[in-house]
Parts: sequence; C-alpha cells; structure tokens
Amino acid sequence: MKRCLVLLALVLAPALHAAGFSGTVSHVTDGDSLWVRPAQGGAPVEIRLLDLDAPEGCQSWGPQARQALRGLVLHQGVHVRTRGTDDYGRQLARIELRGADVGRWLVRNGHAWSASFKGRAGPYAALEKQARQEHKGLWALPGALQPRSFRRRFGSCRGPELP
Repeated sequence: MKRCLVLLALVLAPALHAAGFSGTVSHVTDGDSLWVRPAQGGAPVEIRLLDLDAPEGCQSWGPQARQALRGLVLHQGVHVRTRGTDDYGRQLARIELRGADVGRWLVRNGHAWSASFKGRAGPYAALEKQARQEHKGLWALPGALQPRSFRRRFGSCRGPELP
C-alpha cells in the first residue's frame, strides 16, 4: 500500500507543479526570455522558455534570435504552461501561440539550441538537426557556440532589463 501511495505521488507531482494561464506578451528580453501580462490582471510574469537555449544577446545571432521571438509573439495573446522557476526567479514555461509551441518554432528556424538533459537529447533535438542540415538561422554561421559554452568562456551579458 505504501509503495502505491509513493508511486501515485510521483505520477501526480508534475501535474501539481504545472500551472497555466493566458496573457499577452508585453516584452521580449532575449531569444528565450519574455514577459507575459496575465489576462486576469496583475503584473507581467517573467518567463524563461523550457527545453531550449538561445544565443546570448551579445553573442553571434543573439540579436536575431531576440528579434525573431519579438516578431512572433510581442503583443500577442499566448497560453503559458509553467513548471517551476530558474535561478534568476523566472518562471520556466512552454508558451503556445494560437496552439503552436513557440519553442518548437524557435529551434526549427535556427534561433535556439534544443536543450539536452544529462546527456539525453531534448524534445526539440530532431528539429535542431533539421535546422542544422538546412543551415537555418544561427546554423548559417561558422562555429556556432552553444550559449552555456559562451557563458563559461566570456560570462553572461544578461543585464537588468525590465519591461
């Protein structure tokens, strides 16, 4: 009986931590971070997109990644599905625009890397592979450097930008 309860708790835990809301994108910070003003009112919520990593703003393709996300979602109604927070206090989330996954679009069009987890490919890995093969976005540049490697080498260029 105790094992069943533990198993049930493990199965239900992600559902209990996931929350969703709809709102309007009020600001795009960079290629994987933005602010959404909830439709029910209140202050905008800072969101970090799950399962991808876009170039830093001061990195090659960083400004283009930001502009791509901005052009897609700024002032648009979106649905946000959160799954916790990151070290900067941002909500970690997937965002849907008219039912389509925004992260999927970013990776498929070469504006971000699919995040990997402990050596396992992330959910957008096949899309990243397609973008690489087609030389889309950042994959048209020679020697694209993953943002985590860029940050280790040069530090973060993330500033205190607010909406």
